[in-house]
Amino acid sequence: MAEDEDTVDGNFVLSEALKAQGINYVFGIVGYPVAELASAMQTSGINYYGMRNEQAACYAASVIGYLTGRPAVCLVVSGPGMLHTIGGLANATINCWPVIVIGGASDADKDGLGSFQEWPQVESARLYTKYTARPSSIAQIPIFVERAVRMSISGRPGAAYLDLPGDMLLGTTPTSSIRHIGKCPDPDPILAHLPKVREVTKLLTSSKRPLVVVGKGAAYANASDEICKFINKYALPFLPSPMGKGVVPDDHRLCVSAARSKALLNADLVILLGARLNWIMHFGQPPRFSRTTKFIQIDLCPEELYNSCGSGQILGVQGDLKAVMQQIEEQMCMMYRSWCYPSNTEWWMMLSEKVESNKALNQKLAKVESVPMNYYTVLHRIQSAIPKDAIIVSEGSNTMDIGRTVLQNYLPKHRLDAGTFGTMGVGLGYAIAAAVLARDLWPEKRVVCVEGDSAFGFSGMELETVCRYRLPIVFIVVNNNGITMGVNDDIYKSISVEDRPTQLLPFVLTPDVRYDQMMESLGGKGFFVKTPAALEDVLARCFNGDMRNEPVLINVMIDPFADKKPQDFQWLDRSKL
Repeated sequence: MAEDEDTVDGNFVLSEALKAQGINYVFGIVGYPVAELASAMQTSGINYYGMRNEQAACYAASVIGYLTGRPAVCLVVSGPGMLHTIGGLANATINCWPVIVIGGASDADKDGLGSFQEWPQVESARLYTKYTARPSSIAQIPIFVERAVRMSISGRPGAAYLDLPGDMLLGTTPTSSIRHIGKCPDPDPILAHLPKVREVTKLLTSSKRPLVVVGKGAAYANASDEICKFINKYALPFLPSPMGKGVVPDDHRLCVSAARSKALLNADLVILLGARLNWIMHFGQPPRFSRTTKFIQIDLCPEELYNSCGSGQILGVQGDLKAVMQQIEEQMCMMYRSWCYPSNTEWWMMLSEKVESNKALNQKLAKVESVPMNYYTVLHRIQSAIPKDAIIVSEGSNTMDIGRTVLQNYLPKHRLDAGTFGTMGVGLGYAIAAAVLARDLWPEKRVVCVEGDSAFGFSGMELETVCRYRLPIVFIVVNNNGITMGVNDDIYKSISVEDRPTQLLPFVLTPDVRYDQMMESLGGKGFFVKTPAALEDVLARCFNGDMRNEPVLINVMIDPFADKKPQDFQWLDRSKL
């Protein structure tokens, strides 16, 4: 190399390669050997958000991928730092969200010698990702970055991992040797096989009891307009999966979410739009469904088709959902121009009666004014206070399950919860990412994070991150002193400290923990709420008053023994404690 030839280091090359691929957000925790890399990213114009836990950082980055369709980056140190992201990697891959984790690693020339935080990180990441690699040289870094982005967004989206040794990040290479790669384009839509589309229309128009199920894949595919048109034009009953809420507004006249169990059990045809026949849909099997139920499953991933039921029971259609819905509409116009599902059928009467009875029961529970409050009293007041375009983050057992039925979504991608992987502890990371994106793209949009006290505890220190960046998130901790249920202070104190390991029930947490004071100590606003009137007052201040631009945590005490109303079926096959 000539002495006067310009050189650049690996940190610069990697930062510029990320920027070239449209990466705008990085969430992470710095240390050896990535501290300089984070600074280089900022110099390249990438927004860096320092988090308090690697798992939460990965959750945050993955939500950017879900909301935008392009990945964000989670940046972590070597060894334990990288390993702490595995929960986030798996969560993103199972949820089908694009994300890239960049992990620092011990120097390559010291591999196998017991270097500081040395670990086989590439091998460790492989099980949880679509793509994992270590660049072969500084000059080749842009190739690997482009490939990681492309793999994360192509086909079924998911996670990618890039491993960067310290000597590669700090090493230099001639500027002329760098392989510059242009931004990879968004994936082209895949059309369905036309005979399959025609079969869809035949099954639909011959069905006596059709039901449309809208999944979060429909939100990711940006197919809301096409699905709304399909449901409206053909007057089809529908229900959303938990994160499919808002693709069609929850208050739509054809929504039968309040009759979910009856609808699933009695439908003769279930059309799955971006939803999988996994545990959330009870695998498409009895006793949740009839043995004679037929399914139409539209999915981008061919391996997902026919996954839970035999091919005789499912018509699997591979394709991009937005494009396939357009194909279905074209075929319906050609073959069944005047068809519409009748509104006076026995099927509609059955569903309507169940919807009305369940709504009446929910309203009855919501009107209970007793103290301590129940879940419905709290959640209905939250629903009455929050803006219609709020992004709702929700997690926790009963808090999330009941919140799914009470808290309404009117826009796609506006509900974020435990998702397909059933991951608890995602709430603060998700809320931070949503608030960051809202600040940049939708300044008037609010982010509301509603979670149980147990779920909050997984990543509660991220409140410091929220306060450091002054993100105006409203956190509502529905506090029942436990996991699913707790006990009151009298019962708790009746058990001596010495006896608690053997006598305190495993799901009990410390009663009346002041999470609101934790928020206050970090620079936000905290409120300790015990009555419906106090909750209404604080919520009004958060959304219409003097705290619109403040990070707020409302610690809402409820009855430790509160539960949801009796269910026809639990989410899982086995009952809970």
